[in-house]
Amino acid sequence: MKISKFFYGFLATTFLFISCSKDEALDAVEADSADFQETVSSKALKPIGSGVMMQAFYWDVPAGGTWWNVVKSKVDDWSDAGVDAIWLPPVSKAQNGAFSMGYDPFDYYDFGEYNQMGSVETRFGSRSELESLINTAHNNSLSVIADIVINHNSGGDLEQNEFAGKDTYTEFNPLSGKFNRTKYDFHPNDQYYSDSGIFGGFPDLSHSKPYVQDWLWGRSNSVAKYYKNTMGFDGWRFDYVKGFEPWVVREWKNNVGGFSVGEYWDGNVNTLDWWTTEAQMSAFDFACYYKMRDAFMGNNLNALSGDMLWKRNASRAVTFVANHDTDEIINNKILAYAYILTHEGYPALFYRDYEDWLDKNKLNNLIWIHNNLAAGSTTNLWTDNDEYIAKRNGGAGKNGLIVYINNSNSWKERWVETNWSNRRIKDYTGSSSWEPVTQGGRWVKIQAPPKGYAVWSLK
Repeated sequence: MKISKFFYGFLATTFLFISCSKDEALDAVEADSADFQETVSSKALKPIGSGVMMQAFYWDVPAGGTWWNVVKSKVDDWSDAGVDAIWLPPVSKAQNGAFSMGYDPFDYYDFGEYNQMGSVETRFGSRSELESLINTAHNNSLSVIADIVINHNSGGDLEQNEFAGKDTYTEFNPLSGKFNRTKYDFHPNDQYYSDSGIFGGFPDLSHSKPYVQDWLWGRSNSVAKYYKNTMGFDGWRFDYVKGFEPWVVREWKNNVGGFSVGEYWDGNVNTLDWWTTEAQMSAFDFACYYKMRDAFMGNNLNALSGDMLWKRNASRAVTFVANHDTDEIINNKILAYAYILTHEGYPALFYRDYEDWLDKNKLNNLIWIHNNLAAGSTTNLWTDNDEYIAKRNGGAGKNGLIVYINNSNSWKERWVETNWSNRRIKDYTGSSSWEPVTQGGRWVKIQAPPKGYAVWSLK
């Protein structure tokens, strides 16, 4: 993750401190509050994993409170293309107010309705615009994934802190009146010195404190339950999970359910495999990302033979080519998308790649291939410096496919063994008009264009 420029000490407005006992006394009242939520359509949502995820933002999207409406205008087309879920940036008010991308959270319950941190709206818009976006996504059968930042906070007032041996910006009195925090709720405190990691010098939440647990997922109006039951979120993307132990997000999921994926930024597949087991949820497949970077930027497809999370446990792997933090696969990027959209795992599309930078028709074609042909286990058929061929063996009513990625400057062709005997096949990308018939022994010659790819399956 990235963080915008921030300055502690600004916005020193004094708010009335609300104690833990008062927080608890307000629970019953808040449960019956007049928080507005548009009626959610009864239309069934697509199962997450049946299509592809759209990361519906990039770093420094236009400020001015327009982004929720921009995304809202696109969800119909995205759903038609085969997207099943959209991942939104952090939705609550952060220290930099209207300029923040949300990764410096201040008030988890301010979705663009309170005048604090220098603005009423967030960078992305107002609460009513966010609710309208979520409702529109649901009406288009799309799930909505919230970006959850619970490692650290920002924007608190200065207070004396004997645990840190200095004054710290750890007094949080948000205008929502929910989840007030003090030095006792961050590291170091009266019981715990630290956890797995800190980020950027921000106050580091102490998840072992019962008060913090209660507000994050325990009580009836906890952050987790409010986001799910009041705002209507369907799943979670957890930011910087290296900063705390896996049980933290496991407890969140155990309390509210929903699709969950963690950002454990590490290319070590053993570490990713360990974390998904401990957290009992998915992780972004950074091992796959770095192998693709080496393959397509280094012009050596042998790197794709390396170990990846999807090869260990495809049900826990969210594969991606770029995101708001890292975009290193510049050359041959469409080949990387051809890889993740034909292989196992749950693929994510990056907004700028889909909307701005790459050929949308080619991406839509690959999404269709993923949703209609790609199924079953994966068998590698050929790998060398310039060529990569793999077979999806089919299942669940899908025929499977053979993907042929060619990183050379000329057409390539190879004999491969398919799962089909005496059957005509075609290239579903349209790169080749050739429609060969497989032999009785299931072998067939296929081809792929220069700096391109082909995806073969039954006609």
